Amino acid sequence: MKHETLKPFPRDFLWGAASAAYQVEGAWDQDGRGPSIWDEFVRIPGKTFKGTNGDVAVDHYNRFREDVALMSEMGLKTYRFSISWSRVFPDGTGEPNEAGFRFYDELIDALKAEGIEPIVTLYHWDLPLALQNRYGGWESRQIIEDFHAYSLALFKRYGDRVKYWVTLNEQNIFIKFGYKTALHPPGVQDDKRMYQANHHANLANAKVISDFHAIVPNGKIGPSFAYAPAYPASANPADVLAYENAEEYQSHWWLDVYMDGVYPQATWNHLAARGLTPEIEEGDFELLAKGRPDFIGVNYYRTETYEANPLDGVGEQGTFNTTGVKGTMESTGVPGRFRTVRNPHLEATNWDWEIDPTGLRIGLRRLVNRYRLPVLISENGLGEFDKLEGDSIDDSYRIVYLEAHIKAIQEAITDGVDVIGYCVWSFTDLLSWLNGYQKRYGFVYVDRDEDDVKELKRLKKDSFYWYQQVIEQNGIYPSPDAVR
Repeated sequence: MKHETLKPFPRDFLWGAASAAYQVEGAWDQDGRGPSIWDEFVRIPGKTFKGTNGDVAVDHYNRFREDVALMSEMGLKTYRFSISWSRVFPDGTGEPNEAGFRFYDELIDALKAEGIEPIVTLYHWDLPLALQNRYGGWESRQIIEDFHAYSLALFKRYGDRVKYWVTLNEQNIFIKFGYKTALHPPGVQDDKRMYQANHHANLANAKVISDFHAIVPNGKIGPSFAYAPAYPASANPADVLAYENAEEYQSHWWLDVYMDGVYPQATWNHLAARGLTPEIEEGDFELLAKGRPDFIGVNYYRTETYEANPLDGVGEQGTFNTTGVKGTMESTGVPGRFRTVRNPHLEATNWDWEIDPTGLRIGLRRLVNRYRLPVLISENGLGEFDKLEGDSIDDSYRIVYLEAHIKAIQEAITDGVDVIGYCVWSFTDLLSWLNGYQKRYGFVYVDRDEDDVKELKRLKKDSFYWYQQVIEQNGIYPSPDAVR
């Protein structure tokens, strides 16, 4: 579909950026914070690039006022960040840590003072280590009650100032990487345990959403999902069926539960034949049905292309590129259902993620047509090897990437998609989980690397000034005068 003219972005569009507590805060043992599963996992040799960790990260905990001042200078309309569960409840439950709660009070108040709308993520992968040790974290149904109590405490503390809330960030990633590939904590490879832990996360998400509006009546809440829209490798019906299988297995398996409280049937049957379906207790589906969110949170970085995979074909344990050495990502799949292939029509980053702005437009349309809800683009960005030249950073490649994705969003809006906002990942550079500090995403360069924390000096990249103009003129396409 080609449009002669594009609709302007809504006047109240939330132009923003995002981060996560473990990746930016540091202060891992400061002011009463308890350890998370990541504090333990990064100390296992070989798990992260050069053994990097978030002990200091970019020290946002101690420098948040400096960072908020930069956000204000840029003109951000919103900032999405996560709360460290173990900072506010060091033991996961029980006695709260007032110093931790006060930190987020001060951060929220600083944002509000600058006219920046806070978007709070309840869970961005850093489960309190105490809960993992006590009962296995997401593998126990106890997590449903503990996550509920933690979330309600946050709603009561911050709900007067925070309108937008994200429940679980990328459940599909922290469950698969935690229990399938063992790339994330708890480092398990067991499909049965994975699907059970995933079911508990679904129930926890639904329980929190079902009680949210009683505490924050004017608020909006929803999970953020790592969505990589599927393409067939060809018009061969076998490849088209593989694409259908992948879209259901990789996306609908989570999204259908979030939105409608049901697991898609074909994938359920596939798992049932192998004894992998989760154990369902009385009342589970009734609770899931109560968890319909107010918006769909979408973390979009790439599309994936699929072809048929024989019953003895490739599985899901291929090499994941954590080095930035282009071409090292391996094909993965599910035997008898699908396998990934490189899309010859798309370029890729140094981490082998296909660059596909049109895929974002396609994905937005698919989601809205299927689930009939507004969308918050809670993450989108480009990780690359940014180079410091004196005191400047030319990241024109990031500008090209973001510009193309912003155009795709405006095209989707013109198609009829209701998009609330766009949170670029990320505001400052940060710890990129398995990739260390070499994979940079930020508008603001933080001068540190894997070997030396240095002074953590903040430096504005060229993309900082570009996004500042985008926000000021409320978009790029059409011309600035046409959108005022």
